[in-house]
This record gives sequence, C-alpha cells and structure tokens, in this order.
Amino acid sequence: MKIHFIAIGGSIMHQLAIQLKKQGHEVSGSDDVIFDPALNNLKKEGICPVEFGWFPTKINKDLDLVVLGKHAHGDNSELAAAKELGLKLVTFPELMYEHAKDKIRIVVAGSHGKTTTTSMIIHTLLSSGVDCDYLVGAKIEGVEGSVKLSKEAKYVVIEGDEYPTSADDMRPKFVHYHPDITIITGIAWDHANIFKTEEVYLKVFEDYIKSLDKNCKVIYCKENPQLNALVEILKDGDRFIPYKAHPFENIDGETFLKLSDRNVSTPIFGKHNMQNLCAAKKVSKIIGLDSDKFYEAAANFKGAAKRLELLFDKDGLLIYKDYAHSPSKVRATVKAVKEKHANRKLVAFAELHTYSSLSASFLPQYKDALDAADVAIVHYDPEAMKIKRMPDLSGDLVRASFGRKDLFITNSSSELHFLLDHIDFEDTVLLLMSSGAYGGLDLNTLPAILTKKNKYA
Repeated sequence: MKIHFIAIGGSIMHQLAIQLKKQGHEVSGSDDVIFDPALNNLKKEGICPVEFGWFPTKINKDLDLVVLGKHAHGDNSELAAAKELGLKLVTFPELMYEHAKDKIRIVVAGSHGKTTTTSMIIHTLLSSGVDCDYLVGAKIEGVEGSVKLSKEAKYVVIEGDEYPTSADDMRPKFVHYHPDITIITGIAWDHANIFKTEEVYLKVFEDYIKSLDKNCKVIYCKENPQLNALVEILKDGDRFIPYKAHPFENIDGETFLKLSDRNVSTPIFGKHNMQNLCAAKKVSKIIGLDSDKFYEAAANFKGAAKRLELLFDKDGLLIYKDYAHSPSKVRATVKAVKEKHANRKLVAFAELHTYSSLSASFLPQYKDALDAADVAIVHYDPEAMKIKRMPDLSGDLVRASFGRKDLFITNSSSELHFLLDHIDFEDTVLLLMSSGAYGGLDLNTLPAILTKKNKYA
C-alpha cells in the first residue's frame, strides 16, 4: 500500500510509520516541525520529509491510505486535499484497531500510571516468552521501539489515553480500541484546557466503561475513590475485577514485594507503582501466565523512560527524573521517593509546563503535592506563558496554591541554577519532575555541577 502520514513527527505516529515501512508498505509523511528522537529515527528509515510544512501536492489518488495525526489542525491543507479526493482517511487509533482486531486486545486507561502499567505488561509477556504487539508512550529498556505490529502475535498491549483523537474526531482515543481486557488505573482531573470541569473529565471515563463489550474484563483500582465510586454504579457482574497496591516494604533504600512465602526485590518503588504492578499481575493471571514468571519479570523491570528514572547515584547524591506534571502524579511521586529514601534530604523540583498547571483556576489542585519534600522548588517561565497566550502568575498565588510558605519559585534557568548552587546536596535526593525541559537544566552535566569540589565550602 501507499500510505501518507499527516503529522508524521509525533512520538507514536513516526513509530507507526516505521513499522508499516518495515512491513513493505510505501510510506511518506509531512509535518511542520519534527524533533529528536523522531527526526533521527525517520531519517534512518529514509522516510523523513525533505522539508517541513504542509504540501497538498503530496496528496493524490495513488494513495491507498492517509493517516491523520492529532498535531494536524482542522484547517490543514493536506487534510482538505485528502477529503476532496475522497481518500481513505484514518487516525492512528483506528489504524491500530484495524491491525489488532483479530488479536486479544489489552488496553490500559486511566489518568495516571498508564505508561508504566502498559510497560510492565509488555515486559512481563516478552520476558516470559509470550509474543505481543504493543503501543506505549515511552521507551522500555530492552524493548525495541514504542510500537510493534506483527502478523504472528496473539496479544496486543495498548496504552489508551482519554485525549481527543484528531481535529476531525474529538472522541477519546481509547474508544477506538474495543478491548478484550482493560485496566483503568484511576481518575484524577487533568488537562483542564481540554476538559473544562472535573465533571466533564469524569464523564469521559463513564462513557468509556459504558462503551465496553459485555465480555470485556475490567480491571480497576479500588483505591482510587472516584473510579471506585463510578464502578460501583456501573458494574454488572464478576467481569469487573478490583485491585489495590501489592504489599511491599522498603528496607535500607531497597524495595521488596511481600509474598506469602518470600520477598522479591524489585527496582520499582512507591505505592502508585505497586498499584500498577498489581494491575499487571491481574492481566497475567487472566491470560494464564505462571505466577513465578510474573515475579521473575517484576524483579528485573526497570521502568519506562522518564518514569522515576535514576540518573545518578554517587558521592552522596541521587538524582531521579520523572514525567510527573499533574497534581496526582506529583503528589504520588514525591511521597514515593521520600518513603524509599526516608533518611535522606529530599529536594523536589516541579516544572509547571502544561496549560492546566499554568492556569490560575487549576493551580489549587496542587495543594500539599510537595509537602513530603524537605526543600520544594516550582519553576515556570513567564516567556513560555506569553507564547501560550496565558496571563502571568504571581509568585504569591503559586505559593498559596501549593500550600507552602517556604516554596522556592524560579522563572528562568539562571535563577534555577543560582538556587541549586546554594543548596547543600550532601546525602540528598534530587527529584526532577516535568513534562517539559526541566527548566533548561542540562541533565548530563548537572551531577558534576552539584557534586563539584568545594561545593559546601
């Protein structure tokens, strides 16, 4: 087939394009900007656009399929050309379902923990010798790419998010996958620029549950109050399977899973990850995977990229980076790190980067989110806010919203560097949380700067 991708540079879109090329299809694409790693990946496969922009001349009747990405706006000229020619037009969730419709589809949904839980399931299956296709929003150590399409695999594991499918289809992406098994990790209002109220956000998950086939197994976190309340109203039998955090304990900075006959050491930690682990275990039981194999996999699962990823551990300093940006994620991540490293000072840095986090009306959702940290830093860039056409935030409002009078606030990389240079990092954990660029910090050189000689003189 001849397939063209509109907005080929997306994290999932470019991986799908590469997979289809490897299957022998002729693939092309367009985008107005492409960043690494997508840029380099597409160049390696010879399908990177020669120049950036939208070119209606690329759209012709020879195309068998046009794939529309979320990044493309409704007035996109290539989209208009595809419609005018009556070409077959699909979004990537629809494309993924078309590939997976004859497989056993496992879809992970929820406000938080989707990527980690999806990664755990993929890692467990592959480690146990069970082939699977997958779509996940992050790199998993030891796993090639974030998308895999094959003819042979019996299972497909999909990270299904609740955000709009495309400019042409405002339905959530996860409604397109029609799972045989679904996990819902929890509900916590986020992305207020899309979901204007908490009620609107909750309705998205209510509609998702109602849309599921009556034979679909629904694995849900009983410890999430909003989700549990919703399921109590909607559940219709034993196909709804609750879970809670797997029993665990931290001993001298190491985390152990508590089993009836033994303890199993694992690199992951925190109650939220123990919930994710238990959800993955429920899936493995449904598909008949041996319990011992599951725990073998759990013992060497190192997590997904940017999810409590340990960057540095030397000279009395540990540095973690995490994708946490929403209130529930920040709160859970800070608490998890403090519990694991109870005897160390915790310096927690959170960057406000999303539209929600930079919204004065949404900020109070962060109340107490950084309370577990000994030193708390919030960073946001007023210049970036101008680009997003958002009104500036006062430091007093941010400080009041987080509920910490001792909160440090920085508004530029120079301010952030100055602050970090005046913090004693001896016997300390530095937790960096952002969905952006971590305030402009160079994470490669940061450890050397923080541990340099005479730092504490």
